[in-house]
Amino acid sequence: MANPSYKIVPDQEELDAIERDLKFYPSTNKDPKVLTPEQIEHYNREGYIHPISIYSPEEIGEIRSYFDELLERVIAEGGDSYSISSAHLKHGKVWDMLHDQRIVDCVSDILGENVIGWGSHFFCKMPHDGKTVAWHQDSSYWPLTPTKALTVWLAIDDVDAENGPMKFISGSHHVGHLTYRPSSSHEHNVLNQTIDNPEQYGDVIENHLQAGQISMHSDLLLHGSDANDSDRRRCALTLRYAAADVKAHLGWNGKGVLVCGEDKSGHWANNPRPEN
Repeated sequence: MANPSYKIVPDQEELDAIERDLKFYPSTNKDPKVLTPEQIEHYNREGYIHPISIYSPEEIGEIRSYFDELLERVIAEGGDSYSISSAHLKHGKVWDMLHDQRIVDCVSDILGENVIGWGSHFFCKMPHDGKTVAWHQDSSYWPLTPTKALTVWLAIDDVDAENGPMKFISGSHHVGHLTYRPSSSHEHNVLNQTIDNPEQYGDVIENHLQAGQISMHSDLLLHGSDANDSDRRRCALTLRYAAADVKAHLGWNGKGVLVCGEDKSGHWANNPRPEN
């Protein structure tokens, strides 16, 4: 299968033409497999869960070595540390991570028994690279409806206050879809939207994780990160999931692979593991 190229950020005109249901759908799971009822309640109330330990030091060490080699190839081909997107469609090891049962069990405890994995994007902040990720909601960028989706954020490197951690605005997923403006060039934003005065919507929570741990956050949760001004790299892999009854526009159903349960409508492409 030839892998199509998907825009990391769709055109605003394309998104505006889609009728989307942009409200939070809380988890109603009363019998979770791996998460605790308290964690699910926290996700519903605050919009995120962290930290959750997934990979051992040896496992994340192997993943880090794999990413180091992948990044070296991408840079040699003219890319940068943020351009490895839809990686599960191109790289078998990332496809495997998207399907990792330890991760999928956490996701299905939130989204339900039928789950699609549709996104995978490395966000690698090199030391002193000057790049920020401005305050935003994932749902603003995604041609999905309804917003029954979340991001798993896997720390490949240790993440703390020094090297540009992701930050959440707790509880902001309850506010609905927020007004944003186009980012200005001086913000050095990896993406292209900015929501101003985020603190009015809740408390700022820094997402500190050890390598091999994950966090999960709602697609409506306001989040972002400052530049990495340290001498250390800060690399993470975002894995994106949605309930199988979510519909994708702009051909993004071609990204989706079934990771749990069934896709009763057959909407998602469910392509096989790439051989690479």
